[in-house]
Amino acid sequence: MKKTIERKLATLAAAVAAAVVTASAQAQETKVTIAISGWTGFAPLTLAKEAGLFKKHGLDVTIKKIPQKDRHLAIASGDVQCAATTVETWIVWNANGVATTQIFQLDKSYGADGMVVKPNIQKIADLKGKTVAASAPGTAPYFTLAWFLRENGLSLKDVNIVNLEPQAAANAMIAGTGNLDAAMTYEPYLSAVRAKPEAGRIIATTLDYPMVMDTFGCTPKFLADNPKAAQGLANGYFDALEMIKADPKKSFEIMGADVKQTAEQFEASQKYLRWQDREANRKFFAGEHAAFSKKAADLLLEAGIIRQIPDLSKLADTRFIQ
Repeated sequence: MKKTIERKLATLAAAVAAAVVTASAQAQETKVTIAISGWTGFAPLTLAKEAGLFKKHGLDVTIKKIPQKDRHLAIASGDVQCAATTVETWIVWNANGVATTQIFQLDKSYGADGMVVKPNIQKIADLKGKTVAASAPGTAPYFTLAWFLRENGLSLKDVNIVNLEPQAAANAMIAGTGNLDAAMTYEPYLSAVRAKPEAGRIIATTLDYPMVMDTFGCTPKFLADNPKAAQGLANGYFDALEMIKADPKKSFEIMGADVKQTAEQFEASQKYLRWQDREANRKFFAGEHAAFSKKAADLLLEAGIIRQIPDLSKLADTRFIQ
């Protein structure tokens, strides 16, 4: 009887000790909320969360799907501390008083962003006076539209713009609704159009105009208060890229499930972009980031998306990719 009681007490003590250790570990995890969209390029962030890679680096990460046009509002309100978006969008946010700093690059688009047109449109210049669907000013699709038009002798003033998010824009072209002549969209929604050529054709992508690249950033306050957490976010992302290489099938399953795709569908959509590892990050921030930011800022100003160019030298902190 005495031994039974002793065994029960020992078991209870062990359980209590384990609970204390678990509670202590959880208490040490830094909570951080990240805003993203269903864009294929952001998927390694989801993988890092679902596979426990962020947790391994002491992070308790919450991911929120927030449209790009609203992401800066979530940051300004304090609802999220970090986000993923295109390089030029950080310029827009900072120009509008939402202080944010990029800490690592996520991906580069290699055909994953594009313009879909009706069969009667032969070239981009034919869109003068036509109706084009694109997300709101300050978003990647809107900026991509401005870039494509400028490269073909037109401006945003030469077309009628209907604001539709990338998925809705692709669906409208496929369904033939909205009286659209063209639409700006990206993967995985661009692949839906690829699968139905009768709905229209892809007239240009980032293979033709390589100008869409995504980075991850946080508020300056978060970075100042949580440098270890910021390092953990970068490390978790790079760990996710290693997992994709080591176990692509499982990785594609996890990432695809988040956007309601099979592993095979997700694998097909990710072929149109390149995720950027630590070495690629170092190369990018050594010069390309600054050069692109300058060109993008000039176009944003010209298009009236921003009223003044913010201090571009303060838009990136490269400590976490070394």
